[in-house]
Amino acid sequence: MRKYSLELLIGFFPVLLLFLIYMGVNVLPFVFLAVIAAAVLYTAQGRGKLTALTGGKSRNEVKAAPFSFDQIGGQERAKEELVEALDFLVKRDKIEKLGIRPLKGILLAGPPGTGKTLLAKAAAHYTDSIYLAASGSEFVEMYVGVGAGRVRDLFKEARTKAKKAGKSSAVIFIDEIEVIGGKRDGGQHREYDQTLNQLLTEMDGIHANESPRILLIAATNRKEMLDGALLRPGRFDRHIGVELPDKKGRQHILSIHAANKPLEDSVSLERLAEQTYSFSGAQLESVMNEAAIYAMREACELIAERHFLMAIDKVMLGEKTDRETSEEERRRVALHELGHAIMAELVRPGSVSQVALSPRGGALGYVRHQPQQDQYLYTKPFLNGQIRITLAGAAAEEMFYGDRSTGSRGDFDQAVNIVKTLVESGLTSLGIIHASMMTPESWAAITKEVLDEQMLAAKALLEERRDIFAAALETLLKEESLDGETFRRLMRSGEAA
Repeated sequence: MRKYSLELLIGFFPVLLLFLIYMGVNVLPFVFLAVIAAAVLYTAQGRGKLTALTGGKSRNEVKAAPFSFDQIGGQERAKEELVEALDFLVKRDKIEKLGIRPLKGILLAGPPGTGKTLLAKAAAHYTDSIYLAASGSEFVEMYVGVGAGRVRDLFKEARTKAKKAGKSSAVIFIDEIEVIGGKRDGGQHREYDQTLNQLLTEMDGIHANESPRILLIAATNRKEMLDGALLRPGRFDRHIGVELPDKKGRQHILSIHAANKPLEDSVSLERLAEQTYSFSGAQLESVMNEAAIYAMREACELIAERHFLMAIDKVMLGEKTDRETSEEERRRVALHELGHAIMAELVRPGSVSQVALSPRGGALGYVRHQPQQDQYLYTKPFLNGQIRITLAGAAAEEMFYGDRSTGSRGDFDQAVNIVKTLVESGLTSLGIIHASMMTPESWAAITKEVLDEQMLAAKALLEERRDIFAAALETLLKEESLDGETFRRLMRSGEAA
C-alpha cells in the first residue's frame, strides 16, 4: 500500500507543477521546498551520508565454514574460560535453576596474533548463534551521532537476523574495542563519547529474559586504555587473557597448520616449537607457510627442517636482501656480530645457534640463539646479562675501530627496554618506584647509569678474549655463516691460543 501511495505522489507532483505554471504561479519556491523535503526524507530512511550504516546497507552476516574450538591451538586455558561463559547461552535450564544471570559481554585481551578473532568465531559456532563482526574504527566518523547510530543498528540487526534464522542467540564481535571504548576525558560532545555511551546503553538493555539473547565479545591488545564503565561487571562480565602460547601450545599450533603440508620424516615439530620462543599463533602460521614457499622455490616435494629454519629467520628478521656492502663494512659487521655471539656464550654457554653475515630485513648480519626455556620471571643478573649481550656488538666496534656505527641503533632500543623493566621491577639503585613518579630527566639518568655500567663490563670481558675475534673473523668473512658448533670450536681455539 505504501509503495502505491508513493507512486501516486510522484505522479501527482509534476501534474500540480504544470497546473500552477498554467495559472501563472511562480513554482520555484515550491520546487526548492520539495528538494529539501526529499533530502530530509532520504536521510531519515537511512540512505544518506549521515546515516548509521553507510549507504543504508545492512552489515553482512559472516557466513564462513563452521569453525570449532578444536581448530584453535595454544590457548587451552582461554578456551576453557570462554566455553564456561558460553554455557550460559547453551545450558539455559541449568543456569535458570541456579539463578545465574547470563553474561552480557566477554573481553578478550592479549597481544596481536594470538587468536582472539578465531575464539569469537568458534564461540558463535559452539552456541549455534548468528555471528556479526565489526571493527572499532567502523563506528567513528566525522559526523556527530553516526557512531551511536551504527551501534544501535548493529544490535538491532543482530536481533533481526537471529529471529529470521530461527536462532535463539546472536554473537557480536567487535575488534579493536579501544577505538570506541577508550577512557573519557569528561566532555560529552565528542563523537567517541557518544558512541561509547550508546554501546553502554545497548549492553545495559540486554536482559536475561530477552529473546534472542545477544552476547558481545570484544578484543583488544590495550586493555589499560578502556573506560572503567565498560569494564565493570554487568557490561564485560568476563575478562579472558589470550596470551602468547608456551612450548606445548606452539607445538599444537604447528601441528594444526602442518596437517595439509608434506613434511620430511626428520622434521620435529617439538624442535620447531623450541626454536619459535615468544612467537604468536599468527607468526607460527606464517612460519609454516613460508617454509612451504621455500620448498617450492627449490622444487622439493617435501618440506625439510632447513626450510623451517629459513622461515623462522624470515619471520623474525625479514627476507634476505641483495644489498651489497664494501669489504670494510663487512669486516665491521662481522666484528659486531662476533661481539654479540661471544658475549652470548659467556652469559649463557651453548646458546648460539648461528652467526651470519647475510643481509636480512634491515640487518646486515645477525646471531640466532638456541631456544631457551619458557621463562616468566627474570632476576637482575639475568637482565644485566641480556643488556651486555645487546651492547656487545657496539663494544666490539669500539675495541677495534675506536667508535661505533649506526648498526647498533636496534641493539640500544632493546637495551633501553630492558632498563625500563629493571626500573619498573624495583631492581635498580632507585629502589621500588612507580613509573608515574619518573620524569624524563630521571629516566635519562638511570638509563645512562645502567647502560654505562654494563658497557664497561662488556668491554672488559671482550678485551680478555681478543684472540677469539682473530680466530673466528676470517672464517666468518669467508663462509658468511657459522653454525653454533663451529663457532664454539673456533672460540675454544682462540681461548687456547
